Amino acid sequence: MLKLDGISSFVAIAQDGSISAAARRLGLSKSVVSERLAELEHGLGAPLFHRTTRKVSLTEDGSAFLERAVRIVREVDDAAAEVSERRGKLTGPMRLSAGVTFGRMHLGPALYPFLAKNPGISLSLELDDRRVDASADGFDAVIRHGAIEDTRLVAWTLATSRRCLVASPEYLERNGRPKSLDDLAQHRAVYYLNRGVADWRFADVRSDEFVRPAAALRVNNGDMMLDATVAGLGLALLPTFIVGAALKAGSLVNLGLGQAEPEFIYVAHPEGRRASTKLRALVDCLRQTFGDPPYWDAVS
Repeated sequence: MLKLDGISSFVAIAQDGSISAAARRLGLSKSVVSERLAELEHGLGAPLFHRTTRKVSLTEDGSAFLERAVRIVREVDDAAAEVSERRGKLTGPMRLSAGVTFGRMHLGPALYPFLAKNPGISLSLELDDRRVDASADGFDAVIRHGAIEDTRLVAWTLATSRRCLVASPEYLERNGRPKSLDDLAQHRAVYYLNRGVADWRFADVRSDEFVRPAAALRVNNGDMMLDATVAGLGLALLPTFIVGAALKAGSLVNLGLGQAEPEFIYVAHPEGRRASTKLRALVDCLRQTFGDPPYWDAVS
């Protein structure tokens, strides 16, 4: 008979990429995790990983087993958490993915009091600006900014997100201030690499009606976009949750050009899976903390 602790260890190794990392996440010794994996492989009659001195990788049988193993572990965790929730406690593991800059600037400060109030929750938060597959990567939910691209997700809005064209006073002094979107062709810009030049979209203006600036820098991180823009490298189209404080301090200027298409901060969970009580409680907490309109717009 297959044991749940062996299946849990297998899932952790597959997700973390090594036995050592899985052991740290599970709070166990490396030898215990290795023994559990060996027992599982013996029970299945097949190796689940290719092993080298540096890493492990899934075998064909391991890849086939992983999807169902993730569901098994998740269902057991959810069942245990539901029993606790019926007694008025929020408990159990929760795994989230969020963007780096929003996570550092706003999500973290909102999460800390929530976790302190609910010590039974064990949260794993992975900050990454790449688009993740919430279901395949084993996340309970993802928190992102922008448009929802994965139709397999059920999304809830956490806050509205407003974007504006900004530049530093030094950049404008050197290069002049654009007075319309037509003037943008004479300037340089800092672009978000994960979206590209085409991301510069404005309401009631066709994308071919103006020429976007040449790229001074393309980068996949909002913190570096902010720093580069404050340093005078070029114009940038950035959300107010990133530039609000810089606008208030005067290190950036809102050019007031165009009305960028509206976007949202949203949390999304895989379709077909019931959102847990603790996830719903977290969503309520984040909405209340961010406000409507969100607090970062008050300083911009």
